[in-house]
Amino acid sequence: MSAGDDTLEKIGTRVRVRGLVQGVGFRPFVWRLAQEERLAGHVLNDAEGVLAEVWGGFEATGRFLERLKTDSPPLSRVDEVVAEAILGQTLTLDAGFRIVSSVAGDVSTGIVPDAATCPECLRDTLAPSDRRHGYAFTNCTHCGPRLSIIEAIPYDRAHTSMAPFVMCSDCQAEYDNPADRRFHAQPNACPACGPTLWFEENGQRNETQNPIGWTAQRLGSGQIVAIKGIGGFHLAVDATRPDAVERLRARKNRPHKPLALMVGDVEQARAICEVNNAEAGLLTSGAAPIVLLKIREDNGLAGNLAPGQDRLGVMLPYTPLHHLLMAEVGKPIVLTSGNLSEEPQVIDNSEARTKLSRIADGFLMHDRAIVNRLDDSVVRVSAAGRTVLRRARGYAPAPLPLPGPFSKAPQVLAMGGELKSTFCLLRDGQAVVSQHMGDLEHRHALQDLRKNLELYRGIFRFDPEIIAVDGHSDYLSSQLGRQIASETGARVIEVQHHHAHLAACLAEAGVPPGDDETLAIILDGSGLGTDGTIWGGELLLGGYRGFERAGHFLPVALPGGAAAVREPWRNLIAHLQAAFGPGYRSMLEGTGIFDPLRHKNLPLVDQMVSKGVNTPFSSSAGRLFDAVAAALGVCADKQTYEGQTGSMLETMARPFLQEESGYPVQTTQEGGTILSWKPLWEALLADLRAGEERGRISARFHLALVGSLAETGCRIASAHGLDRIALSGGVMQNSILSDGLAARIEAQGLKVLLPRDLPANDGGISLGQATIAAACAAG
Repeated sequence: MSAGDDTLEKIGTRVRVRGLVQGVGFRPFVWRLAQEERLAGHVLNDAEGVLAEVWGGFEATGRFLERLKTDSPPLSRVDEVVAEAILGQTLTLDAGFRIVSSVAGDVSTGIVPDAATCPECLRDTLAPSDRRHGYAFTNCTHCGPRLSIIEAIPYDRAHTSMAPFVMCSDCQAEYDNPADRRFHAQPNACPACGPTLWFEENGQRNETQNPIGWTAQRLGSGQIVAIKGIGGFHLAVDATRPDAVERLRARKNRPHKPLALMVGDVEQARAICEVNNAEAGLLTSGAAPIVLLKIREDNGLAGNLAPGQDRLGVMLPYTPLHHLLMAEVGKPIVLTSGNLSEEPQVIDNSEARTKLSRIADGFLMHDRAIVNRLDDSVVRVSAAGRTVLRRARGYAPAPLPLPGPFSKAPQVLAMGGELKSTFCLLRDGQAVVSQHMGDLEHRHALQDLRKNLELYRGIFRFDPEIIAVDGHSDYLSSQLGRQIASETGARVIEVQHHHAHLAACLAEAGVPPGDDETLAIILDGSGLGTDGTIWGGELLLGGYRGFERAGHFLPVALPGGAAAVREPWRNLIAHLQAAFGPGYRSMLEGTGIFDPLRHKNLPLVDQMVSKGVNTPFSSSAGRLFDAVAAALGVCADKQTYEGQTGSMLETMARPFLQEESGYPVQTTQEGGTILSWKPLWEALLADLRAGEERGRISARFHLALVGSLAETGCRIASAHGLDRIALSGGVMQNSILSDGLAARIEAQGLKVLLPRDLPANDGGISLGQATIAAACAAG
């Protein structure tokens, strides 16, 4: 286009961009593209995303549309660009291109997750000549708080906890300048106008001018400090001091559960753990999750960080506050959730003073309110690929695009389960899965669920037509879902627990209804089955609209019900009785199993099992792991956190896997395939009598499950003409199982579906519930 063409009237194009396009610098990005392509018009935010009207030549407009997808800002995700001609209007190119104010309306755009400090903001924070030098709240449109501070859509400062902080003239100039990367960065601030940081101890604010340096000194002296971050408080101690770690464990009543660490950079992570390229990429990503890494033997750390484990959860600094702190400390620190045992993370200053004063010796606080609690996300890389174990800060609540047919589905609210609670909003072909909220058996987690439901429904102006709940009527999430249905007139659809695991796997993999028939191997702790018993070791045939139970683990009694979940020895007795009958004790001579059980009331438990008193039956894979762990003397008396037996058995087994083969497993056909464990127990007990290493026995047990499940799954899939198998459930977070099954199934020419962006545990079932309900409603 020549200079003389600038004033010519050109055709107009209206451009709608949907996806994660608010709060990420998308409007100034559009403005810069328009400048470069010499287009006139304007761009604005509204409730659907970003709307632009551009006038210019055909080729320039075409390049503009293409670059919207290829050159978009780092935190954005463009799901759809729709262009249509503007008829009956003209505009001269010398009118220029403008960014105009946001427009309210029905909300369908996504909320961007909180993002780790970008390299540019880190340079500003560390540069002595920069006006933000040493400032703990530096951010721009490429990084910083999002979900943690938002109260409403559109994402403007007035709708965030930054509203009380009035920008100074320098910050306002950045905010108003489309060429600046802080243009319309809603949390934009500096030391002159933004949030402030201070240190408290003994109930008083310390007058130090360097609260971060003061915190580093306290950590160096072995004290426990509560630190207010972006999504909640953390408790920190020096990770090289066993005495400080032990003091934290005692005060927090967390005797064995692994503690997460923060390190200064990837090189510091490599000094204590093995870090491959994929893991380094996750550590340095915008999500900045906790990444599970293999511990190096000579790591210089306290030995009580992760008892019985060969992996550590490690994260890098993800806010300027953390970068400044780690620069002062110079070595790894424990950074674990700031809460009382099993309660949600504390987010409010006054609540922290009340609840954490019994744990922390001091507090590093600030005055920017945390609107929405966000735990740290947890991710693992194994042979099968990346797996999200907990989805929260950095990932939630980015919407997940669903297969095409779901675009016409009714609005569905899915309530999730009882443990690792999440909920899901399904609308317009997308699923918004909330952040992890914890276990609802704890009152504060239930309160958090109620608060977040109200927030999300308000932000998205979401009125559900259908509410999907777990089939277990005692689940508090199911009860709350029915209550909301009675208030709104929504229809309730019950979804079987393991069916939801299957559907979540299908939805995440983009499998559409109509092409969804799949075999699924679902292994977890418990879920109510359609026959009224407790399921947990399942082979299901089906898709979104239904399933059948093609196989399962042999149901075994749970002596004492919920007590058996906490006390693995009970499961050992029940499994031995199921395998060998009332005379099982004769099988234990010379095994050493009796030694830790002599103080238990075994005759009472035997009687409970034989008479069926308070002993529901369960096919649970988790309880099988408990039984084997108890036989090996691992947490036989009780486990202090969920999955402790499984994670410890996995660690024990890993060094022996390459040289071992699995124990035998019995399969029978009784209305489906049943996997039972008598031959496994016979071989395991023989190994105990022979004095085999416990790790070797654990490896043989793991390989028994891998081999029997892979063989059975492939046989069932082949018999039904299926070419894929889904793997899910909390026990599938054991990488020996998931990696081993994936490898063996793929070796048979079948495709494997594994959860990637959502957890395999109950944190992912709300997605499955939502897609099942939507598919069933469509008929």
